[in-house]
Amino acid sequence: MEKTIAINAGSSSLKFQLYDMPQEEVITKGIVERIGLKDSIFTITVDGEKITEVTDIPDHEVAVNMLLEKLISHKIIGSYDEITGVGHRVVHGGEKFPESVYIDDQVIKDIEALSELAPLHNPANVTGIKAFKKILPNIVSVAVFDTAFHQTMPPASYLYSLPYSYYENFGIRKYGFHGTSHKYVSERAAELLGRPVTELRLITCHLGNGASIAAIENGKSTDTSMGFTPLAGVSMGTRSGNIDPALIPFIMEKTGKTAEQVLDVLNKESGMLGVSGISSDLRDLEEEASKGNARADLALEVFVDRIHKYIGSYAARMNGVDAIIFTAGIGENSSFIREKVLHGLEFMGVYWDPALNQVRGEEAFLNYPHSPVKVIVIPTNEELMIARDVEHIKSERA
Repeated sequence: MEKTIAINAGSSSLKFQLYDMPQEEVITKGIVERIGLKDSIFTITVDGEKITEVTDIPDHEVAVNMLLEKLISHKIIGSYDEITGVGHRVVHGGEKFPESVYIDDQVIKDIEALSELAPLHNPANVTGIKAFKKILPNIVSVAVFDTAFHQTMPPASYLYSLPYSYYENFGIRKYGFHGTSHKYVSERAAELLGRPVTELRLITCHLGNGASIAAIENGKSTDTSMGFTPLAGVSMGTRSGNIDPALIPFIMEKTGKTAEQVLDVLNKESGMLGVSGISSDLRDLEEEASKGNARADLALEVFVDRIHKYIGSYAARMNGVDAIIFTAGIGENSSFIREKVLHGLEFMGVYWDPALNQVRGEEAFLNYPHSPVKVIVIPTNEELMIARDVEHIKSERA
């Protein structure tokens, strides 16, 4: 059997999922945390059981070595030759990469050059790529970009109302993120609806600590809430989402903070954490709101309000909608948030069943059978999309 491994490297972490392909069977998965810090944590699933080891893992190359050694020592694979492909999640592909690509030296240079658009993410993604290439130089390596799916947006969606030269000279435009997730759930929704994705108008809600909404028409992204960076769009766990840009110099003047410090506040101290003053974790806020904490309740209301607005605007943009999809940690598990988002959408043909809405973490239709607009919970699977793209590029190169 040919095996493909999907990799998601962060600045201090490395998630992995190993597949038997082409039957898409998950063999094992895990995560390496606290890379470069004391007491790093390595977790791998063996025969359904999570095995965790705490040790010092100084860099990503050591993490990759440890991962491959564990695959052998736990008899998950017999030799490294069984792994014929590796897919790497890369956050930002700019306009350079509208689809997944085979990784060669030039692609690595291009991803590094795009680091100015994603300084927290692309360098870590490159580190993971280089670590695998050093240890397994002969397998097919593929880069799968968060931004690629949204490259089908028309200029009216992706351009900002700024001097056009800023776009031409500096690449300032909306890029959008979570593209692999939006693509997966839209394709899966089409399967569940029994209709070609090319005939559907879908609104996909990727709701986690980071959150984005996408309008998907005929299988293509026509608009999405995140922008030049993942800071834009709806309120999130710690990110502000859209604000009046004039607030940045105003906050600088009032607080004495630099522009960089204000951006830090917008990224790390805002959103549900900022409004509530309690937590960025939705579970904490739901619990506090149930006890009557007004600020926790307000943070949830702001979060829902922004999502609600995007759904309405995207339905108008596509002249209607066939299905609304909820995915990611909050979207898949919070019946409370789904209820608040869906409330009041009856005017556009959304009729949902509160009993069906109690589902957590599994595929389900939430709508009544007569509802013109279907409502579906679909757990996302970005790793599977990565593995599929690896197989596609392997077949092209065969």
